[in-house]
Amino acid sequence: MTRSIRLNRRDALRLTAGGAAALMAPSALASSVILAPDGGPTGGASLPFRDPLWNRDAFARLQGNLDPDQEKIGWYAGKVMGVRDGEPLRELFGFEGFSVSRLLPQEDGSWRKLLREVGFYRDLRTGELLDEWTNVYTGETVRVVPVANDPFNFTISEFVPQPPDYGGLNPVELPPIPLILPWREMGDKVLLTTDIHLFYPSALQPDEWPRESPGPMTRVSELFRYIIDKDKLADPERTSIDYFGTWSRVTPWLPWMLMDQAPGHILYMCDMGAFDSFDLIPDDVLARAESMDPKWLEAPTEDYGPSLSSLENYALTETPAPPRERAPDNGE
Repeated sequence: MTRSIRLNRRDALRLTAGGAAALMAPSALASSVILAPDGGPTGGASLPFRDPLWNRDAFARLQGNLDPDQEKIGWYAGKVMGVRDGEPLRELFGFEGFSVSRLLPQEDGSWRKLLREVGFYRDLRTGELLDEWTNVYTGETVRVVPVANDPFNFTISEFVPQPPDYGGLNPVELPPIPLILPWREMGDKVLLTTDIHLFYPSALQPDEWPRESPGPMTRVSELFRYIIDKDKLADPERTSIDYFGTWSRVTPWLPWMLMDQAPGHILYMCDMGAFDSFDLIPDDVLARAESMDPKWLEAPTEDYGPSLSSLENYALTETPAPPRERAPDNGE
């Protein structure tokens, strides 16, 4: 059953001013949004930052191309770190991938973003894409499972998008809140911050997935920082706006690490960008994606679902690992 949350204007501003109401679908490049609190861009700014319709179309041009015949390529690359109490963060492996998206115009003026994405893990020493990895915490050699999300779709409208429900695991419904993003002008650049913080029942419950599960609940945060050319953002003739920035994700241990519900979590820290071609995507990443299925090099042309993250997809595509073999005690 869908649970409704009632927010009045004061509540909405209080939540967003504290950074606690990032309200949109997380994905490598399916960005979340927060409302701009009072004191954000005003009529003195050079662009209509407080117009929800302008926000809708500006955000859509970042997320895709207003021409539905054109695709947009998202990219991300960086490091994945392990976080445990009582020790410094530990760099585990690299990560690099891409998304391909398409915007479909809707009758009410909104845009439906259709996206599929893949991401691969790299050896930090050699740079090679990993198929196996020796877990530095357990000493066990495990099979590496790439990110492969098809689809991850969401709607960009003049209102704050609904949070992802992940196939019913996160049944939250928000009231209509005008979409006013926290833009910040900095000379010839415009900065944009969009974050999301989620806590919902895990698709990998411990009774069925004892080695892969984070426990009964999944805690995920995604943090996006966009750096945009102001001239491009201000040009209404541009149907797509490229950008660079950073993407971070706080997430449970990756299920294929087989951490047996040990305390701790993962931190992704990546550069990101979006452009209108594959020119900046490394050849080995493109080749690996194409070898999996050529579909990963094309955006969807029709809307379908459900839209799931890599954690929920793991529960659909993988099987629980057998118990770990342990050395006998005292030579027995």
